[in-house]
Amino acid sequence: MSRPFLVGVANLARSGPRREHRSGPISGLAVTWSEVPAGAEVTVDVLLEPVHGGVMVTGTVEAPWEAECRRCLGEARGTVRTEVRELYENRSDGEETYPISGDQLDLEPLARDAVLLELPPAPLCGEGCQGLCPTCGADLNAGACGCPPPESTDLTTD
Repeated sequence: MSRPFLVGVANLARSGPRREHRSGPISGLAVTWSEVPAGAEVTVDVLLEPVHGGVMVTGTVEAPWEAECRRCLGEARGTVRTEVRELYENRSDGEETYPISGDQLDLEPLARDAVLLELPPAPLCGEGCQGLCPTCGADLNAGACGCPPPESTDLTTD
């Protein structure tokens, strides 16, 4: 089984900071309405810096996403790209820092957390999406549907 996000750090303290660029699929990346398509590549581009008792990982995580538009129910797609700065430690508590196992660290949990936090919970196909007509259900992005405009409800009283 390939583990593309596993990085050896045995010589990092002697060799100094180094860049790592890793990519591969991560299954189960989904929130409310959005998801990373099955088999899609998640990309991690980070700098590994040795620090006392661990490794500081700084860089970016990027992944494509897809969803159903919350207004028109059409296809919505995009890319999440987020900055990360996390500490990996030999004696990680699993809550505040990520673990170093032996002489390796795994960037997959960091990538998973970063992508899940950035997936849009209420996706749109575009900022100007007009949605569906509340009367007939026509896609208003394709043009007017011919239904009379909804009557406004004036809540002011004289």
